[in-house]
Amino acid sequence: MIVKMKFLSITGPHTDIDRVAKFYLSKYEIHLENALSELKSVGSLRPFVELNPYKEPLAKVEQFLSELPEMDNVVDTTLTEEEILAMIHDCDQGYIELKDKVKILQKKRHDFLEKLKLIEPFKPLDFDVHQVLQYQFIRFRFGRIPLVHYYKIEKYLYEDLGIIFIEGGRDEHYIYGVYFVARAEVNKIDSIFKSMHFERIYLPDQYTGTPLQAFLGLRDSIDELSQKINMLSRQITDRLYSYGSKLIGARDQLKELCRNFDVRKMAACTSDKHGDYYIICGWMPNSDVGKLLQEVKGDENVFVVVEGNSDSLLPYGKEHPIKQSPILTTPPTKLQNPKLFQPFEMFVGMYGLPSYHEMDPTIFLALTYVFIFGVMFGDVGQGFTLFFVGGLLYSWKKIKLAGIISVAGLFSAFFGFLFGSVFGFENIIEARWMHPLLDMSDLPFIGRLNTIFILAVAFGACVILLTMLFQMVNASRTHSLEDILLSANGVAGLIFYGSMVLAAVLFLMDRTIPGGKIWMLMFGGPLLMIVLKGPVTNKMKQRTDAPKISIGMFIAEAFFELLETLLSYFSNTLSFIRIGAFAVSHAAIMQVVLMLGNADSGSPNWFAIILGNLFVCLFKGLIVGIQVLRLEYYEMFSRFYKGTGRPFISYKE
Repeated sequence: MIVKMKFLSITGPHTDIDRVAKFYLSKYEIHLENALSELKSVGSLRPFVELNPYKEPLAKVEQFLSELPEMDNVVDTTLTEEEILAMIHDCDQGYIELKDKVKILQKKRHDFLEKLKLIEPFKPLDFDVHQVLQYQFIRFRFGRIPLVHYYKIEKYLYEDLGIIFIEGGRDEHYIYGVYFVARAEVNKIDSIFKSMHFERIYLPDQYTGTPLQAFLGLRDSIDELSQKINMLSRQITDRLYSYGSKLIGARDQLKELCRNFDVRKMAACTSDKHGDYYIICGWMPNSDVGKLLQEVKGDENVFVVVEGNSDSLLPYGKEHPIKQSPILTTPPTKLQNPKLFQPFEMFVGMYGLPSYHEMDPTIFLALTYVFIFGVMFGDVGQGFTLFFVGGLLYSWKKIKLAGIISVAGLFSAFFGFLFGSVFGFENIIEARWMHPLLDMSDLPFIGRLNTIFILAVAFGACVILLTMLFQMVNASRTHSLEDILLSANGVAGLIFYGSMVLAAVLFLMDRTIPGGKIWMLMFGGPLLMIVLKGPVTNKMKQRTDAPKISIGMFIAEAFFELLETLLSYFSNTLSFIRIGAFAVSHAAIMQVVLMLGNADSGSPNWFAIILGNLFVCLFKGLIVGIQVLRLEYYEMFSRFYKGTGRPFISYKE
């Protein structure tokens, strides 16, 4: 069900807004609206332009706590606002100094790591790097070359190049090394190596000794820097740890202060001869409105106006700066269902929340979903498996989907008793109703057909008729007479589709069908009402801006719209046959599993049977769940439900 809401406006002295947010708004659920856009009839409104002073201290506290490990300290919330700011200042002084030292050392270590990466591939080279980098008459090029191209140079060109190539390290793709060449030949050799995808690596002129010695020296320097960084980090942690419980308490208090201050984003200011006032407005559940009014009754600085409540101002005995004005926004939607049905609100939300004046389809979805799932997945053993596993996950992690699986599993077990199936075995318990794979019925012009198929289509027809009633309920809530009477899902559609269902039942039961005039009235009348919905609606609402079309165009549009309506009735009804199809396929798949596990022999392969049941539970359970949801959305919701509501977002969240 949808929680009933009242629109209220709260006002008082401009400087009192933080107290009101802390002592009143934080206790009740209220969905705030933008007062500037909502109260347009109130003159001289202006926005708050104050910056939130608590965001920066909160960010600092969050930064301090990020340096600390998880703590079990008792949270200290006894500090006042001034004491919190003083504590943050004390922490910040030593913290910034230590963090600056850490940043300098980290940058230095990063530079050393980059140099280490450059020198590492050349560790096998046995010469003084610094001396090589000083050569003037011999040119050198450190770098890497792909293996395939190096082999080409070595095989075809090496003897003619007049170079010395000293190999360093190598990996899967490259050879690292340095080649030496006479200064006069350097341009030619560079061009050849460049064509072979040689990539130069520039070594800085600050190494001493061989590449290996330089590498080891850099690594020692990096280790030394890491030790200094760790020592400073421990000093930071130790310093902040002494403030641990106070910092956690300060974070919670600052979050509340920050949230309370941010009420200004949705509030507005106004003035009169008595002074400056704030104005806060929003939607509150009916159950909380009375409590709020009672609580602020003795507060001389708080005034409340409640939508449609002429007594709102009486308890305060003062002139109120807010006058009753038309409400511009529709109420937000807050769902409130019994705990058993609450997980199914997830599926409703996936389609779209109901608008405030629309019926909540949660209970209808829950009942039809678990019923259809149970028929399509009827097995005692597998059903109880889903029930227990889903129930454990829901109780442990509060996963809504797990709660849905648990309830659906219980219905699967129920229909498993009716079908006589336990983990696929149909000889353990006796079927209380039918075997989907075996029970057959004879139909005129169709022949023998699984009984479950016939029942599935009949169930679908009943559900479609029920959704038409829901559509009329929703239309009556919005006072849309044309949707009640002339819609394909209203009275006209109900009469036409109901007549079709009745005719089909009488035909299948070999009963006498009423005469042609009656059927003409029951079929032709509703169809004519559906066709004339547009013109009749325009006439009823006296629309002068409706586009005028010719009779021929009207007939063409009416024909195709009517054809689409008839096809939707037919396809939506037949779509429910999937319920029987999946019930039959489930029984057939389990027969295959038992056959592969040699269940009929004296020594069944229990491993194969257990593995097959697990596969069916996971894979086919997923498919069945999706197919049931498809039936809900396309065959049911599409007939009566729009889902255009906006969620209720409580100020406390």
